[in-house]
Amino acid sequence: MLKTFIFIISFIASSSLLANNTNTIHTSRTLSLELASKIAWQAILDCRKRGYSVATAVVDRGGNVQALFRDRFAGPHTIETAIRKAWTTNSFRQSTGTLATLLKEGVIPNQVQHNPGALLVGGGVLIQSQGEIIGGVGVSGAPPGKSDIQSIDGACAQAGIESIRENLEFD
Repeated sequence: MLKTFIFIISFIASSSLLANNTNTIHTSRTLSLELASKIAWQAILDCRKRGYSVATAVVDRGGNVQALFRDRFAGPHTIETAIRKAWTTNSFRQSTGTLATLLKEGVIPNQVQHNPGALLVGGGVLIQSQGEIIGGVGVSGAPPGKSDIQSIDGACAQAGIESIRENLEFD
């Protein structure tokens, strides 16, 4: 009897919550395979212009790899590193360069860097469309640059995003 009573109360409570919440279905933006591939490819081309052979990865809003390229002379470690940078920037909603700086300054706890899959070094940049995070791009293989925030990998990643800027603003 008590179980039945609890079930009925739970049902009534959940029904009233649903009735008061008219936004029970949400929509979100996603990158097409074509745009994800263009970001990754343009990032490689930008790094080539700078004299570097890299790997690039683009993840969707859920952190799943959507596009992955490795230039012919990029080291074997660059694939995993690019994926981890893209995943980290998407997961933590910050560029990996910013995260690395915040870690060095003690603003974020040291334990964050030990989160499985996280990589807090420059080269991961958020992809946003009309204020909504829709993924991340990671680049690996260029030398570090002046700092984590001013990494060459990060500049190449940003160039990839800039190649589709018009699509991000108007889609």
